[in-house]
Amino acid sequence: MIDNKHFWQIKTLDQMTADEWEALCDGCGLCCLVKIEDEDHGDVYNTSVACRQLDIESCRCRDYENRLLDVPMCIQVTVDNLPQLGWLPATCAYKCLYEGRSLPEWHHLITGDETSVHDAGVSAKWFAVSEEFVHPQQLEEFILLDEDAADEKDQDEEQSSK
Repeated sequence: MIDNKHFWQIKTLDQMTADEWEALCDGCGLCCLVKIEDEDHGDVYNTSVACRQLDIESCRCRDYENRLLDVPMCIQVTVDNLPQLGWLPATCAYKCLYEGRSLPEWHHLITGDETSVHDAGVSAKWFAVSEEFVHPQQLEEFILLDEDAADEKDQDEEQSSK
C-alpha cells in the first residue's frame, strides 16, 4: 500500500517500498522490447519486437510474477542495476528519478489515468509486434533508430539523391 500520494517527490529510489517502486512503472512496454547487442562495440539497440509475454494492447506482462523464470532475457529493473541500463527510454520513471528529473507530465502518477502513456503516444502499443511472429534471424530488420540517428540518415539519403 502506498501511504503518500506524491511519494516520488519526497523519497529517493532507495527509500521506496516495493509497492511504490512498482507504481513508478508507466506501462509503456518499451523495456519489454527485444534488444540486439552489437558484439563488436557493445552498443544495444531496441527493436520493435516485443517479448512474447507482453500484452501489446495493455503494455503489461502477461505473467509478471514468473517473467524472470519464463523469459531468460528479462531483466528486473532495480536501484542497483539502473545505472547499467542505458537502453531504458529517457521517459522511463526510474531513469528520470535516478537522473534527478521529474516524471513526464503524462505519467499516470500525475494524471491519475493509467492509459495516459498510450494517449501521449509513447508506448509500444502503437508499433510493437510480438516475437511470436518474427524469426530471430529477422530481428535486425526491426531495429529502432533513435530520432537523431533517423534524422541523420534522412539527411544522408537526401544528400546522396542530389
